[in-house]
Amino acid sequence: MNLFNDLLNWLNDLFLPPAKSTLAHQTDALFWFVHLSSFVLTIGLIAVIVYFIIKYRRQSEDEVTPLITHNNQLEVTWSVIPLILVIVVFGWGYKVFVNQQVVPDDAYEVNVTAQKWLWRFEYENGATSTGQLHVPEDRPVKLVMSSNDVIHSFFVPAFRIKQDVVPGRYTEMWFNAPDPGEAQVFCTEYCGTGHSDMMATVVVHEQGEFEDWLAENSGGGSKPDDLSPAEWGEQLTQQNACRTCHSIDGSKMTGPSWKGIFGHEATLSDGSTVTVDENYIRESILEPEAKIVEGYQAGLMPTYQGQLNDKQINAIIEYIKTLK
Repeated sequence: MNLFNDLLNWLNDLFLPPAKSTLAHQTDALFWFVHLSSFVLTIGLIAVIVYFIIKYRRQSEDEVTPLITHNNQLEVTWSVIPLILVIVVFGWGYKVFVNQQVVPDDAYEVNVTAQKWLWRFEYENGATSTGQLHVPEDRPVKLVMSSNDVIHSFFVPAFRIKQDVVPGRYTEMWFNAPDPGEAQVFCTEYCGTGHSDMMATVVVHEQGEFEDWLAENSGGGSKPDDLSPAEWGEQLTQQNACRTCHSIDGSKMTGPSWKGIFGHEATLSDGSTVTVDENYIRESILEPEAKIVEGYQAGLMPTYQGQLNDKQINAIIEYIKTLK
């Protein structure tokens, strides 16, 4: 067993991301058992084929291959060995699956909301974060996930966990990260043009640091004291993935560029015009389908109704005003 563990650790270091959760080692052990047993069987089959090629090659023109109907011993062997391997992999895989599905009773619960193209997290005390999932070390964490638009998929390679996030229903997963540090989150279900940018970070804190973070962020939606409204607005646009669709340098992306847009007239898809002022920007954030700018497709921008409060919307407006 020690030899297998040493081999497993060497292979993990060589081919896989660092294992940063208690579930990772179970998954890795099964992963390498399947691959190594397949590798051994493949080498064995190749060796047998080469041996037969050499031993039973035609020696002369008049040589006739004998007719062999069957071999009971050989047929039983090649049926039983794969059957045993399948049973082992099924039993082992079922055990890993159950461990990943059964959430411990003392798990800390976090609500996860996915939408194009960001991850938003809400904690038990009301604190919220976007793009960063903050969790305590060495404690089970349960994620209750839903989507506001299309199917997404929450994947943390270092934790060896992955779960689809589906609109109209809740999906769940859990993990336990024993050591402080960070891990990368990806969306692994194609969800549109910003799919590859839909990433987040899991930040694992020591227990005391996690409690401090919760206390500092329990007010959710309040402006940090060290930022001006425009600076806070810039931070909010980054956290809410606004810059995935809206450029600040005049280049055309999925949505209109913000450079120099405030105070100017925009032509809408129906041919009418509108002045880009505070009311228009607010309406575009809360009701993005109300007025579509000419040349841009409807149905791409999600609503931020219930996700951004008035202070946050005002801060974003102040930031857009600075983009001359």
